[in-house]
Amino acid sequence: MIESLSPTENIERRLLITCHTILCGYLTQTKSNEYSFTYLESYRGPPISLTMPVRLEPYTFDRFPPFFDGLLPEGVQLEALLRQNKIDAHDYMAQLEAVGADLVGAVTVKGDR
Repeated sequence: MIESLSPTENIERRLLITCHTILCGYLTQTKSNEYSFTYLESYRGPPISLTMPVRLEPYTFDRFPPFFDGLLPEGVQLEALLRQNKIDAHDYMAQLEAVGADLVGAVTVKGDR
C-alpha cells in the first residue's frame, strides 16, 4: 500500500521515487511551479542523495530540484527525448518521467497514475 501525502488539491503532478527498487518518496510539482521531495514515513533505506538525507520534513524548491535536474539528459540525447516524446523543453517533470526507468544509479522514477 502506498502512503498518502498531505492534501493534493494544489499538486499539479507527482512522481514516485524508488531507491534500490524500494519506494522511498514522492517528487511533486504544485500548480504554482514549486517542487518538493518527501520521503515516505516508512522508508528506512539510504538517502537518494547526500544533499537530501532521509527525514520526515519535505525538501522544498522554488525551481526544479538540482538532484533530479542532474538526472536529466543533455544535448543531443535531450533533443531526441523531447522530439520523440513530444515534451516541452521546460517540462522537467515529464522529462524525468520519460527517462525515469533508465537512470544511472540507484534511483528510478515513474508516474503516479
